[in-house]
Amino acid sequence: MEIQPNMKDYKNEYRSFSLDAPERFSFPLDVFDKWGERTALFWTDGAVEIKYTFTQLKTLSSKGSAALGKIGIKTGHKVLVMLPAVPEWWELMLALMRLNAIAIPATTLLKSKDIEYRLSATDVKAVIAMDEAAPMVEEAINASSSNAILIAVGERQGWLNYREERERADAFEGERDFSNEPALIYFTSGTTGQPKMVVHTHASYPLAHLLTGRYWLDLRPGDMHWNLSDTGWAKAAWSSLFGPWHMGATIFSFYRKGKFDPSMTLEVMQKYPITTFCGPPTAYRMIVKEHAFSLRRGIWSMRHFVAAGEPLNSEIIEIWKDRTGMYILDGYGQTETVNVLANFRCLPVRPGSMGMPVPGFEVDVIDENGETNSAGTEGDIAIRTKPERPMGLFKEYLGNPGATADTVRKDWYITGDRAFRDEDGYFWFVGRADDVILTSGYRIGPFEIESILIEHPAVKETAVVASPDEVRGEVVKAFVVLTRDHDPSEALMKELQEFVKQRTAPYKYPRKIEFVDDLPKTVSGKIKRKELKMREFGKSQ
Repeated sequence: MEIQPNMKDYKNEYRSFSLDAPERFSFPLDVFDKWGERTALFWTDGAVEIKYTFTQLKTLSSKGSAALGKIGIKTGHKVLVMLPAVPEWWELMLALMRLNAIAIPATTLLKSKDIEYRLSATDVKAVIAMDEAAPMVEEAINASSSNAILIAVGERQGWLNYREERERADAFEGERDFSNEPALIYFTSGTTGQPKMVVHTHASYPLAHLLTGRYWLDLRPGDMHWNLSDTGWAKAAWSSLFGPWHMGATIFSFYRKGKFDPSMTLEVMQKYPITTFCGPPTAYRMIVKEHAFSLRRGIWSMRHFVAAGEPLNSEIIEIWKDRTGMYILDGYGQTETVNVLANFRCLPVRPGSMGMPVPGFEVDVIDENGETNSAGTEGDIAIRTKPERPMGLFKEYLGNPGATADTVRKDWYITGDRAFRDEDGYFWFVGRADDVILTSGYRIGPFEIESILIEHPAVKETAVVASPDEVRGEVVKAFVVLTRDHDPSEALMKELQEFVKQRTAPYKYPRKIEFVDDLPKTVSGKIKRKELKMREFGKSQ
């Protein structure tokens, strides 16, 4: 086995590791700018190829920060960044950090209602988007009565043109802010209500993702890392921003609109000198199920593969190892954390396990009283926060102190996921403690889908749960009780699916719908979603 350069002895590294946050910190000034003439970003759409050095992106983002500052964006201002994987996304994320403004990354799949909620949930100073998303943003602006500044990457009437503003600007390299001040906000779905706002400080994400890049991704200067994550998801911060650049590695981006294409992904892997790859389990499952014959040893420059977002089947990991000679190294974390559990190349891989704790974190499985479980006993995955809170843990759910408090159990942060730990310290995922659906790496709150479905005149009641899927791991399934004047049909099923697609991001629609006469309920009238989910996964109560 090839030794992992960044961690040759796991036990010694874990025992001796320490990372202290300075009083003030700036990711651009203290990390990014120092890599100089190395290649920071290799971007291509298949036709055009562009390479940016760290110095070139420093210049662009410094001019961008000056332009944004002139527009009126200052320290602490919140900016919704709704851009696909175009070079300006990286440039603008750096520019906002130079200003110590608070970036709110958002997927371009959001609908106007999603954007409206984000605008009304907190005081957004500006929205940055491309022209194709502009109509939805404008609709949301009008509905929310927001006075956010509108900035386009491209041409859009009534919007400021970012590229033009940048070209007219001087340069502002930035200044350091206090490490415990907010740097990013991510919206993450829960089981009830609207998405929560996860606040990360300059230390908890920009600085602490050093752990992600050093240990799990195992990057080094000269590597080229490709991550498939959408720019709106926290995983992009993990593997398309902070992790690689902490290590002086090159971020590779293949920008192509449309659905994931396993054939094209394999072609890209073979065409470009990519050394490490991160994808959701869905991508690996699709490649293995559809193109296992194309996986060959020694046909690419890959050193290793990692996966995150949801558990990856051991069967897929074994097939991948058999075909390529390399394991897929599963990793675990949340929007609220950096990488906290992982399979490392310096340790034997146990296919299907979550791996072992990342240096800097004490992770364990605990019971409802906050006590550590014995090996083999299922419980809640928890991260110790006392006597000292680990750096790579979020600050709070903005405006929701109750939800923040709910994550605390004695001296632990409760992740909301269930697992058990074996005798050797490997963690094994069991399931989520709540009803959040994880499909293709996306988190979907069932309440949101139920709220949309109930608006349809044919729907009397509905309950949304996860349902097993061979490729996606889980998909959204809706149990629907129809109103008296409607009957079940294939046409109505498709109509309901389209109804949801038109009102929220399309990945959230129920791929399965089952018409039922009634829904199981408690004595108090609450729907027993757990019962429905267990039925889907073939488990007894």
